[in-house]
Amino acid sequence: MPILALIAVLLAAGTHSTWNLFAKKAAGSRHFVWLYSVGSIVLYLPVVGWILVEEHPHFGRAECLALTGTAVLHTGYSLALQAGYRVSDLSLVYPIARGTGPLLSFVGAALLLGERPTWLAAVGLLLIVAGILLVAGLTQEPHRAPKVGIFFGLLTGLFIAGYTVNDGWAVKSLALSPFIIDFSGNLVRVVILAPLALRNPADVAREAREYARPAMVVSVLGPLGYILVLFAMRIAPVSHIAPARELSTLVGAYFGSRLLREQAVPARLAGAACIVVGVVSLAFAQ
Repeated sequence: MPILALIAVLLAAGTHSTWNLFAKKAAGSRHFVWLYSVGSIVLYLPVVGWILVEEHPHFGRAECLALTGTAVLHTGYSLALQAGYRVSDLSLVYPIARGTGPLLSFVGAALLLGERPTWLAAVGLLLIVAGILLVAGLTQEPHRAPKVGIFFGLLTGLFIAGYTVNDGWAVKSLALSPFIIDFSGNLVRVVILAPLALRNPADVAREAREYARPAMVVSVLGPLGYILVLFAMRIAPVSHIAPARELSTLVGAYFGSRLLREQAVPARLAGAACIVVGVVSLAFAQ
């Protein structure tokens, strides 16, 4: 993995875990996904407009298919993640989602994108997934993990794998701008959720005031973190980038246990070590 790609992934891990903390704090909002999606469109519209004017990107059948795919998959991801945060802990839903995603992305990149990961990359992936299971506490006390939280974590991970493979194809094979890919997802998400939001204008206005800070943080950091990941995908194999993103699990688990006062699991130290060694394995994989 090129060092520039690794730096981008590390920065993305910090931004991703941070905005998930704020999304968990807004778990009581029914229109939070719509609110931060609108904010992202407003904030990133000037950049996307400049790209459209200066670079004149081509939008053929394949490009439109890729953008439609990312929009649908990211909408499902956002709704599943927020639903999980409403019913369960950040330190449970987040690690499960981030653990399932790279496993499926790894397989998808090999089968659909023609990548051939080495044995060292495969070992790194297994270490990361094992570490995430330990961080989530599923190896010691699986009976105490709420089933509904596990369900939404797995569902979110499925969407993560889907958009990772789709967007990896978009940036590597179709050379679409990361800004356009992320912007398309936000734009379609706003359109899909608009009817529900417009039927409850009073609720939307109240939640906009009550959750203004979390919505603003997610509006800024959500696209920024993913744009960094897409940039990394351009210069490194998707099967390496997808697992390396899971460094954000360490920060997310810390936020859940320390800042949100969720129950800590002793095995998380071992899980953290597995994740770090796994990422190092990916960085040195050829």
